Amino acid sequence: MNNFKYLKADTPAAAIAAVADNAASNFVAGGTNLIDLWKYDLTHPDRLVDINGLSELKTITELPDGGLRLGALVSNAATAHHAIVRERYPLLSRAILAGATAQIRNSATNGGNLLQRTRCYYFYDAASPCNKRNPGSGCPAIEGHNRLHAILGYSQKCIAVFPSDMCVALAALEAVVQVAGPDGSREISFSDFHRLPGDHPERDNTLQPNELITSIDLPPTGFAPHHSYLKLRDRNSYAFALVSVATGFELENKTIKRARIALGGVAHQPWRVSAAEDLLVGKAPTAQSFGQAAGIILANAKGFGHNDFKIELARRAIIRNGLMALNPSSQRPGAQPSL
Repeated sequence: MNNFKYLKADTPAAAIAAVADNAASNFVAGGTNLIDLWKYDLTHPDRLVDINGLSELKTITELPDGGLRLGALVSNAATAHHAIVRERYPLLSRAILAGATAQIRNSATNGGNLLQRTRCYYFYDAASPCNKRNPGSGCPAIEGHNRLHAILGYSQKCIAVFPSDMCVALAALEAVVQVAGPDGSREISFSDFHRLPGDHPERDNTLQPNELITSIDLPPTGFAPHHSYLKLRDRNSYAFALVSVATGFELENKTIKRARIALGGVAHQPWRVSAAEDLLVGKAPTAQSFGQAAGIILANAKGFGHNDFKIELARRAIIRNGLMALNPSSQRPGAQPSL
């Protein structure tokens, strides 16, 4: 039996103060990952601070610069199906709908999606050593069964991957995370939000203690004419990515003017390599060009035995997804990508 106290906050400031007042407190919104961690005996909050009453975090609003602000408490489903998201940021909509199940997307929140923890089976096995769960205990995945694990950005302390689909698209879109905490508000560029494991794999992101995500801001343009999200997984329903790719680019005179490529399922954070994106500028959007970009993205990739296949899988996925982005309608089953 896990006894806990419960507090329903009515303002962001009250929620932040309540968590700061008790180190064993947790914010709770959709709870889709928190409950999993609790069931597996991996977290033991003394108090839950319910933030579902914070109506100001439940809206999607346009920004003065033409961008879009996604409230942290808007559900993943409501975000994916929002008219403006579907029209101007279809890459994000497709990525969200590729994740989890309809029931989970109806409950899971945007802020919570950013904070979900790895699905590494050693992390979820309380009887196994795990540096992410118990720093200094070791990483059995390195020598163990590691089919789902990282090929990029790993360290000798951890080879787990970050599981989100939504965040791969947000990385490609170069979103900005707005947070509030005891010391006030600040913004974090999406590329700086999630951490690589390094010597501290227990730290998933760059939030400071007691900070609360309030929104996710999207830029004015979202690659609507040329985008694609490709998720490769063991089964077509409710499975985490072996490799996923979010691709968006702008064309001018049949050459690439701007490109963004982010990978999921391969690292401790959504993976982008700006040099690969820069390489594509001025090139024709061909399989050869995307193959060159893939070579740069995967230059430092390394498998650990069971996951060696991911390197070639990622290379092919980058090329295929680039071609699919030429014509987003080609993402229908059976359709063929074309220029």
